[in-house]
Amino acid sequence: MIDIRDVSKTFRLHNQGGAAIPVMQGATLTVAPGECVALTGASGAGKSTLMRMIYGNYLAASGSIMVGDTDVAAAEPREILELRRTVLGYVSQFLRVVPRVPTLDVVMEPLLATGTPVEQAKARAEELLTRLNIPQTLWGLSPTTFSGGEQQRVNIARGFAYAYPAMLLDEPTASLDATNRETVLTLIEEAKARGAAIVGIFHDAEARDRVCDRQIDVSAFTPARAA
Repeated sequence: MIDIRDVSKTFRLHNQGGAAIPVMQGATLTVAPGECVALTGASGAGKSTLMRMIYGNYLAASGSIMVGDTDVAAAEPREILELRRTVLGYVSQFLRVVPRVPTLDVVMEPLLATGTPVEQAKARAEELLTRLNIPQTLWGLSPTTFSGGEQQRVNIARGFAYAYPAMLLDEPTASLDATNRETVLTLIEEAKARGAAIVGIFHDAEARDRVCDRQIDVSAFTPARAA
């Protein structure tokens, strides 16, 4: 479902005379449906850089990044947007939404964008918000007014609302209490069981060992070691 071949990335510092800094070379990995692969390595090794290239936020300098039938490294912006709408989900630690939009609508939005009937989308959103312990009294309020932990859980509910065939998870259990951490790990296991291909960053070693089938040390793709 995810097939990355010989991907490289260079950052160019325009405020430093256009200096070019190669940060990744020869990145190669595959993720099958129903599999979760963890990206590991020290801070600064390139885990987030690779994740952002898969999602299309960073443009790869070379190589291919196939997600389903789309090569993210060569796709047009409209193709990237369609990929994100129907194929590739992304769950980060941080919630970024339009202010004043009610929490229930925030979680429903990915489902409505793919044609899910309103009542079905609402039921799914309510289920996830309940499982993630967001009080019903808050569902009609904007999550921008919530605590950081509540915002994170709303973001997780939104990310898992639609059954994406592929998913990117960036520290999904960070800062969660034991009860909500267990819920998130169960959601990941459910996504794997329905066939989602998942790439994740997990600093929580216990969580990583539970849900991940393999680990890829991205340090192997740093230019000095890949050369």
